[in-house]
Amino acid sequence: MSDARPPLSSPSPFVIVNGVTLHHRVRGPLNAGRTLVFLNSLGSDLRIWDAVADSFSTTTRTVQYDKRGHGLSDAPPAPYTLRDHTEDLAGLLDALDIQTAVLIGVSVGGMIAQDFAAAYPDRVDGLVLCDTGARIGTQALWNERIQAAEQNELSRIAPGAFSRWFTPEFLTERPAEARGYFNMLLRTSPEGYAGTCAALRDADLRDQTARLSVPALTLCGEHDQSTPPELNRELAELLGAELHLIAHAAHLPGTEQPSAVCEHIRTFLSGLPAPQSRYDQGMTVRRQVLGDAHVDRASTAITNLDRDFQTFITEYAWGGPWSRGHLDTRTRHLLTLAVLTALPREHELEMHIQATRNTAVTEDDLREVFMHVAVYAGVPVANRAFQIAKRVLDERNRS
Repeated sequence: MSDARPPLSSPSPFVIVNGVTLHHRVRGPLNAGRTLVFLNSLGSDLRIWDAVADSFSTTTRTVQYDKRGHGLSDAPPAPYTLRDHTEDLAGLLDALDIQTAVLIGVSVGGMIAQDFAAAYPDRVDGLVLCDTGARIGTQALWNERIQAAEQNELSRIAPGAFSRWFTPEFLTERPAEARGYFNMLLRTSPEGYAGTCAALRDADLRDQTARLSVPALTLCGEHDQSTPPELNRELAELLGAELHLIAHAAHLPGTEQPSAVCEHIRTFLSGLPAPQSRYDQGMTVRRQVLGDAHVDRASTAITNLDRDFQTFITEYAWGGPWSRGHLDTRTRHLLTLAVLTALPREHELEMHIQATRNTAVTEDDLREVFMHVAVYAGVPVANRAFQIAKRVLDERNRS
């Protein structure tokens, strides 16, 4: 029987990020306007989101992945911090050339999503936070679990932890699935489990999350005992978001009641602004850096001869590296100035020196860039850059 799922959008299900091999699954059309990224709970892997991701992957790009210490991803030595997980996600999105996404996270996955939104606000279109909080559990709880994992006693604490994943009805009516997910928990790397417990123990996002301005939705299984509805209600209030309880579900409603979760996600997505195309994103950044006057002149001068070329550079330069996030616009502009000086590309260098008024690059910054280039690319190109900069800045100051 053929596999009806859309093909993988990436050639390999593994990528090395921050020295850690991460296992991931990407499905859906590469040109989909929206990307959904699913983040897992403690002791689980990407498969807990299969039913939800499946329902979106024919029309939307979906990303599932095993966070460090889980599934088929590496389990580096514990402890981890929540920011370790956040930077792993940033690196994964960079590797997959995904600029922005809606993050859908459960439990610790929801905390990673919150932290990512704080660290990279321009890369988050929306948050769907399931059965989570801005602060989960107590130090005593996490230290007890860390100790058990370090002593290779996950089998001792797994039944208690697992009993809160699902309702009793799920356990009795779907015993094969229940056993499979229990095996998933049992086979989690002790290093990965202990490391992520440490991240949960040390993370308190309440002040940080209260400052987020991203569109958000909170969902919670009505019978969740691990992160109960009251905790999710507090999170919703911090975000100014709606909270919806999922009937007949406990801590993993996306696995237990995927249809209900999908319905809420679809409603949430329908209320988000339409995602920008790569061209539109590139044009936005191009105007931010070069200025409206320059871009308007360039657009007016376009003919059939160079129309495809202008579209190409807008999509793949301005909508590509310039829009990737991670590095701020000022830093990218400094790199661009250094490269244009070293090559040299005098016409483009002049244009970008003119644009420094838009990117907070100062005359002092230019001096340091040119001095650095003089060491590594030669005095003549740096000398010429100084000449161009003096002329451009003088003309700009007199205008």
